[in-house]
Amino acid sequence: MATPLEPTKRAYQSTEQRQSATIEAVVHLCAEQDPSTLTTARIANEVGLSQGALFKHFPNKNSLWKSVAGWVSEQLTQRVFSVADQHKHADQALEAMFLAHIGFIARHPGIPRLMLGELQKPGNGPAKRIVRETLTNYRQKVISLLNLGIEQQRVTPTIDADAAAVLYLGAIQGLVVQGMVGGDIRSLEKIAPRIFRIFSACFQEAPDAPQA
Repeated sequence: MATPLEPTKRAYQSTEQRQSATIEAVVHLCAEQDPSTLTTARIANEVGLSQGALFKHFPNKNSLWKSVAGWVSEQLTQRVFSVADQHKHADQALEAMFLAHIGFIARHPGIPRLMLGELQKPGNGPAKRIVRETLTNYRQKVISLLNLGIEQQRVTPTIDADAAAVLYLGAIQGLVVQGMVGGDIRSLEKIAPRIFRIFSACFQEAPDAPQA
């Protein structure tokens, strides 16, 4: 016999599933069109809801965009940082992060459109703040790995870690933009290792440095 709590539990799970499906739909749709032109009607249709039902899960479009930005931030940093943490040596961790980031974008081509769209918006809305915080945290992760690499004698001690972190992120962003312009973001995974090798040349230690 069902307990009084069971219907509530099912409803709560249903809400989570609807929210998750809506977020995934937004990410998918952003790969097909400019996020700024994406309407709640189009999103609702994608997940098989009426606009009224959609607003039961997200009070307004800003709330939805905040949730999408939060999902992107969590997924990106969790996957990319966890890959880095699997490596003992900082230079290997940096390469793993780079390739994992490009792989993540290749599988979710709507994400760069969404992030760039948020950063271009005037003001400092919730979604934009999340995107900016994500990029700041990412930059700090790169800097910390470069400093670790110096300690491990796998990164030259003369490197400007702050500037190198900007270059690291710039290489990823440049690749993504090229993929968007060429209309083939999935192909970026093939060229990403070559781009990283060029970047890594700027922080390689002298040939006689310990590499064990």
